[in-house]
Amino acid sequence: MTWKILITDGIESAGKEILTQECIVDDKKGIEAAELLQIIPEYDAVIIRGRTKMTAEVIAAAKNLKVIGRMGVGVDNIDLKAAQAHQISVVNAAVATTQAVAELTLGFMFALVREIPRADASMKAGQWLKKEFNGAELFGKTLGIVGFGNIGSTVGKYAQALGMNVLAFDPFRDQANIIAQGAECVSFDELLSRSDMISIHAPYKEQNHHLINDEAFAKMKDGVFLVDDARGGIVDEEALLRALESGKVRGAALDVYEKEPPINWDLVKHPKVIATPHIGAQTKEAQCRAAVDISTEVLNALNGKPLRWRIC
Repeated sequence: MTWKILITDGIESAGKEILTQECIVDDKKGIEAAELLQIIPEYDAVIIRGRTKMTAEVIAAAKNLKVIGRMGVGVDNIDLKAAQAHQISVVNAAVATTQAVAELTLGFMFALVREIPRADASMKAGQWLKKEFNGAELFGKTLGIVGFGNIGSTVGKYAQALGMNVLAFDPFRDQANIIAQGAECVSFDELLSRSDMISIHAPYKEQNHHLINDEAFAKMKDGVFLVDDARGGIVDEEALLRALESGKVRGAALDVYEKEPPINWDLVKHPKVIATPHIGAQTKEAQCRAAVDISTEVLNALNGKPLRWRIC
């Protein structure tokens, strides 16, 4: 049997070559929701990124669909309950982008404590403001990591190499495993109160919505730094803006937002914020790995082989 696969958001050639050896592949990069709903019944599998929404309506229309492949980690754009109800497997590329996101996190951390973007901007404006840039060091500081999965634990490893103390909060991870990786396993409140810098690496779930809110900021140290390149919606953006204005948060680095692109740009334009347009996984190496991993995993699902990264 020849399977028919739809690609909605593009895929690197290495992945497409794997798929075309066994399947009919339609690459409809940028397809709109209305057209997706119309043509989805034709396909046995679909490979998406974060842009495409696999809603309950789309899944219900997908009469032949056997697997949804998410080229990346987050699956919050897929209605998992609907997929389960229709016996459709959902798989992702769980580890392909780990290195890229972890390295961006590290870059954010350095940029925040040394004010690299502002220093660069001042030089480009012809200003020599050396005395204004009295930064801090990461060495000896305490990093609190919310979510200690593949990315969070990698960030923790890098932080320890820099001489940082690492705290981890992750109720879904084995405490012994966290400790074995050199981090101290703590409660959420303890992480908030002890950290000099907090980095978010938790998946977006309903229970994580606005996890970092006014109440959480109130428990943090004065002058804390915050990094979020996980998922928008975990940080209450209005609360973060208030914390920046009050000085509770000394600086924040954001790669993800509750709405993308943002609707309210006040936070993004704040002088204490470093902002990037959701580029965490956007390296050549990561995208190639993700394409190969998700293509292989989708074929495994179609052919009834064991799966490495099954979500449901």
